[in-house]
Amino acid sequence: MSTAMIFVGLILSTILATASNSWLLAWLCLELNTLSILPFISKTKHPRAIEAATKYFLTQATASCLLLLAGTSNAWLTGTWDMTQMSNKLTSTTMLIALTMKMGTVPTHFWLPEVLQGSTLLTALLISTWQKIAPMSLLFIMSNNIQPTFTLTLGLLSTTFGGWGGMNQTQLRKMMAYSSIANMGWTVITLTHEPKASMINIFTYIILTTPTFLLMALTSTKTLQNMTTMWSTSPLATTTMTLLLLSTAGLPPLTGFLPKLIIMNELVTQNLTPLATMAMMTSLLSLSFYLRTTYLTTLLNPPSSATSATKWRQKMTKNKTMILLPTATASTFMMPALIP
Repeated sequence: MSTAMIFVGLILSTILATASNSWLLAWLCLELNTLSILPFISKTKHPRAIEAATKYFLTQATASCLLLLAGTSNAWLTGTWDMTQMSNKLTSTTMLIALTMKMGTVPTHFWLPEVLQGSTLLTALLISTWQKIAPMSLLFIMSNNIQPTFTLTLGLLSTTFGGWGGMNQTQLRKMMAYSSIANMGWTVITLTHEPKASMINIFTYIILTTPTFLLMALTSTKTLQNMTTMWSTSPLATTTMTLLLLSTAGLPPLTGFLPKLIIMNELVTQNLTPLATMAMMTSLLSLSFYLRTTYLTTLLNPPSSATSATKWRQKMTKNKTMILLPTATASTFMMPALIP
């Protein structure tokens, strides 16, 4: 019962923050959102989980302080808490830093890999997807008042460090954390020029990440070593995981390629071709660790000899696999439906 109430609070706080038009109400909803997710992070009663919950709380509290400072300063300057009245450059930049800290972009990204590693796979799914909806919605509302140079710099740095950070990871949750940082970079990089493209990117990322984490949870896969023996659980799940990872990497004609194509087109339209070229080059860093993961997943199948002992897992029933079928299909072959 208590878990259900906390989960309802998590959902309602995000919906209210998304629908709010006042910075004060948005701040209250984001605080409720932070307090609602903390019991899920620390539920396992493991020192690593407690550490992750503490890091998450401190980071989100710092971001909330910056958000309240920016909102109060803007209300003092303009006489209103309205989100669309962010004409002052200092307050809008401070608000941008606060919201990007909540989302986990460079340079305030260091908390995300550690928090995901200390959480369960389902909790990591919530942090990587649902927890980004409210801050992204607030950024969308104030996108007209954000400095373009600042968002372009944050976006390019996020795509670079997200790709570099994930290359040397053997833990899948940390790898997905750096993937999240890189995808948030693609979202922020075009926020001021074409906010709708940013929203397409973030929601496509959520659609891709949800079945990926669910497959990891169903197959008890947490490391790259586990990926080498994932075929023993379900060949269908292995194939689906491969398509999801390649789609997240942005390979055509899969779904993940479309947001990058739209963003690249917008950057070239804005005469930012050098920046678009650099962003595409940084995406190759992310592609490298995605391809490494798909190689371990698909090319080490029988009759090849396994490089490690097969991990004990519960047998996956057909019903569990069928649950993921609609979301996985939408995540890989939804490209025509997203073309504006």
